[in-house]
Amino acid sequence: MFRVQTLIILLIATLSLIPIQASEVPKQGSGIKSILVTGATTGIGRNLAETLAKNGHHVYAGARTDKEMAELNAIENITAVRLDVTKQDEVDAAAAFIRKNGTGLYALVNNAGVGGGGPVLETSVEDQTAVYQVNVEGVYRVTKAFTPLVIESKGRIATTGSVAGTISNSGYNAYSGSKHWVEAFTDALADELSSTEVWVTIIEPGAYQSHIRRSSLQRSFDKLEASGGTVTDQMKKQYEQTAAYELSLKKPDEVSAAYMHALFDPKPLRRYVVAPNKQTQALIISTKVRQLMELNQWGPYTYSRDALVHMLDKTLAQ
Repeated sequence: MFRVQTLIILLIATLSLIPIQASEVPKQGSGIKSILVTGATTGIGRNLAETLAKNGHHVYAGARTDKEMAELNAIENITAVRLDVTKQDEVDAAAAFIRKNGTGLYALVNNAGVGGGGPVLETSVEDQTAVYQVNVEGVYRVTKAFTPLVIESKGRIATTGSVAGTISNSGYNAYSGSKHWVEAFTDALADELSSTEVWVTIIEPGAYQSHIRRSSLQRSFDKLEASGGTVTDQMKKQYEQTAAYELSLKKPDEVSAAYMHALFDPKPLRRYVVAPNKQTQALIISTKVRQLMELNQWGPYTYSRDALVHMLDKTLAQ
């Protein structure tokens, strides 16, 4: 009996070492484009990964746990890669893995991101920094690692920004700041790669169904418990209310549609504002107009109304 139990244990241990089988990986030159999507386990990233896969593209889907990787590998045309964008060793390993696979990399989608970071006077530097480690440093780190592969393919680089990169308030100071950075990053990277035939773009969604708010709350709960505190019933209720709100939002199909245009259309745009309703679109555009007027208020070189209208007409004509 003891020998049988030992054999069973050894068998289980051996099976645990066998890698999870992913979809068959296409070889470079097969005509099938490979796209890396970071943060592909939930929300916008998961929706996009599945949309790409359903359309016959091969997706390298970034995940952080064995369970997440197993779920993604079970989907046809998806190959999971372990990729925490805050860990340089995992980024380097993922880049080496893709290069070794010989598929090439047509596009990089910087989607991994976190929420959080509230009012400056109430939020610790540590909590603010945690947002930037993912949303800013993570995007920078991943882009540096994978851009050489994308240049070889003369492909595309797209990053998930947010309408929060334009509209901001004290409730999400760090998050808005990180997404405003993505705006500048996109323009600067596009200029840097202008001679490579790589197109750089930013997708700016409004409020769509995701886990970003719940994940932010869960991180704060975990931090509280780690310091010896207790998650109260009121806090649990807040989480339930947040979950209900997130699930009430539209699924991010419209965001994936914008990504499909940015990644495959012969004439992609630099910016895609994906508004879930007319009110959000109106708020974005009116905010930009207000900022334009603020920029034009001071100094001896301000423009008249007629000059501004002429500039607008000229830009629209182009």
